[in-house]
Amino acid sequence: MTSLTALTLAQDLIRVKSVTPDQGAAVSLLKEALEALGFTCHMLLMQEEGAEDVMNLYARYGTAGRNFCYAGHTDVVPVGVLDHWNSDPFGAEIKNGILFGRGASDMKASIACFVEAAARAIEKETLGNNSLSLLITGDEEGPAVNGTKKVLTWLEEKGETLDLCLVGEPTNPHTLGEMMKIGRRGSMHGYLTVKGTQGHVAYPHLAYNPIPDLVKLLNSLEGDLCSGNDHFQPTNLEVVKINATNDSDNIIPGEAFAQFNIRFSSEFTPDALQLELEKRLKSTGINHELRWWVSGDSFLTAPGELTEAISKACEKRLNKTPELSTTGGTSDARFIKDMCPVVEFGLVGASMHKVDECTTLDDLEALTDIYEDIIYRLFSAE
Repeated sequence: MTSLTALTLAQDLIRVKSVTPDQGAAVSLLKEALEALGFTCHMLLMQEEGAEDVMNLYARYGTAGRNFCYAGHTDVVPVGVLDHWNSDPFGAEIKNGILFGRGASDMKASIACFVEAAARAIEKETLGNNSLSLLITGDEEGPAVNGTKKVLTWLEEKGETLDLCLVGEPTNPHTLGEMMKIGRRGSMHGYLTVKGTQGHVAYPHLAYNPIPDLVKLLNSLEGDLCSGNDHFQPTNLEVVKINATNDSDNIIPGEAFAQFNIRFSSEFTPDALQLELEKRLKSTGINHELRWWVSGDSFLTAPGELTEAISKACEKRLNKTPELSTTGGTSDARFIKDMCPVVEFGLVGASMHKVDECTTLDDLEALTDIYEDIIYRLFSAE
């Protein structure tokens, strides 16, 4: 059996301070581990004006047959207030059977589990004439401009195909084996501005205060958009920012701004949703400026070979059948779904992005076994 273990690799990855975007240190460490297993690795530095450079990795074992890909990210969110942590967030300490550190849940430890599972599969010659690959970005927790989306374009240009993809995000709410994600609601941002006329608060007739009109516009957006369906939660809109260009308490501001986010089900396309919301805003008769940014469309992967393999592997190892869900935020699966069927399954997400982020050693062992079993089930019949 290979000496590589998910625990040691997870600790090594956590100890790299790869706060988004990962400039390459954690990706490079992973590359070394995969090359030792026989993977062919490509370090892909992606760049775009106005965004930070990001180092990504595509690694493949085998050159033929079906290509089963694991997708993940080595970048992590900031630690927040350091004094609130009970251990070094980049120390990868183990206490009472629990591994602590930023990325333990989301999602360096999951990556490590798949690498050990791949090592076992290679050693046991499980793959036959097929291939395993990993698509690892350093830009998932950030704007996702120079990450997975650009790597997928690179793969297409190289004639590289993915047949199935497993994204290792922490999909389980409380215990391992509860839930896999077969889709996600879409995410769209609206940026709303009302222009006013700056003036003294004591002479409002000489000014135009844009704030009351901005509030009226935001109120017009209230109300149900859709009730969801069998696979998706209802579409919801949340105001996330309100601001006015004002540094004084005796000036009527000259401009007011608000930002809102909509998480939408498959009942809407982005264009249809924009039309509906613009109609509501227009009904107020208030002049405004509006721009949109769609960060991801809704999608659904129909249950099939990959969901079946995940379910059977969880039943065997945990005696549980995961719920098929589309809850939660977005992930890089929103890009991968255009290339191949994609399902998300990883560790428990209860501590992700929190102080004292962690995962249990038992879950590390179990997820590694599950990932190995998934690989076996996908290739054993060939």
